[in-house]
Amino acid sequence: MAIEDLMSGGTVLPITRWGTAVMHEKTEPITVFDDELRDLVRDMFATMRAAQGVGLAATQVSRGLSLFVYECPDADERVRYGAFCNPVVGTPTGKDRQLDKIEEGCLSFPGGYQPLARPDRAVCTGQDPWGDEITVEGTGLLARCLQHETDHLNGIVFGDRLSSRSYRKLEEQKDSLAHLYPDDWPVTAKRATAARVEA
Repeated sequence: MAIEDLMSGGTVLPITRWGTAVMHEKTEPITVFDDELRDLVRDMFATMRAAQGVGLAATQVSRGLSLFVYECPDADERVRYGAFCNPVVGTPTGKDRQLDKIEEGCLSFPGGYQPLARPDRAVCTGQDPWGDEITVEGTGLLARCLQHETDHLNGIVFGDRLSSRSYRKLEEQKDSLAHLYPDDWPVTAKRATAARVEA
């Protein structure tokens, strides 16, 4: 069985929002690589796709496990995908460290985006859903995704990395669009914005 076999057939789950305890606590390492884990991976891929995201951590579906899935383009626009258990992410230091400051969002804080500087390269090591060791080198958006999702598993949301001013803007954006996201989103789809009527 390959990772592609886990990318379909899952059940869409509600996405957990910031403020829920599981989102702000360090996760437990995965020690058992069984069918139950792989079923969760399937559900996470289904949920991520329904929400039109590029990454999703287990905490975002209320599971306190060290696991995330991703389907994300790199700097060359090549879509990379996979599932990481017990990930550890590393970024360049010294003269090799280049920061990329672009808008970042989070499926658990829908509607809010703020610029955040992160290293433009990252290397993530861990295990796949069968317990085999894996390493992924990420560039561009994938580098950001690997860092963002690993943060989740350490109880960090990207808002924790913003200035208080940027965080306030993020909250204002989210609050202004909250009516579009049902409590069980994306099980229930995002509501469409009302069309403007020109008289």
